[in-house]
Amino acid sequence: MPRLREDDDHDLLDESRERARRFLNGFFDFAFQGNVLEIAFGLIIASMFTALVTSFVTDILLPPLSVLLPLNKNLEEKFAVLRPGPNKPDDGGYNTLKQAQEDGAVVMAYGFFLNRLLNFLGVGFSLYGLAALYQYFSQDPIIKHTVKCKYCRKRINEKALRCVNCSSWQDGREDQYSNRAALVQLAD
Repeated sequence: MPRLREDDDHDLLDESRERARRFLNGFFDFAFQGNVLEIAFGLIIASMFTALVTSFVTDILLPPLSVLLPLNKNLEEKFAVLRPGPNKPDDGGYNTLKQAQEDGAVVMAYGFFLNRLLNFLGVGFSLYGLAALYQYFSQDPIIKHTVKCKYCRKRINEKALRCVNCSSWQDGREDQYSNRAALVQLAD
């Protein structure tokens, strides 16, 4: 087996150290860029905000709603038994969703779905409110309002002069041109 010379061994060691140094420097350049840190902070804040809104909906909003409506239970405990399990209680039904699921009953947990739907709507409206508030103070257009193009009926920015889909002018130039062409044809 051929042996490496002493200087070749030293060159391989230096080369591997240089590769490791370049790899680590590249990682640090990537990991501590402004964009990656902004995304990380944004995700952390978004998860905390979602947990806060979920707690608000589940702990504050739904209990009074359950009292006002004749639900007799928390909304997330409402369910319908589609097929009872083998050990169905003789008194007519299951008391809780967990009891029905443990018995092997096929249940439709519509209360849990409604709970999730209210959470989604709460998070959506509160994020929209935060975006509108941010846009009001910073004049940075986060919320882009759109209108339908008169010609192709696709959504475009309300401040657009031309449609990005069909390239028609939104100020009525096509209508003026077609009216002139019709007048010229009538005159001939």
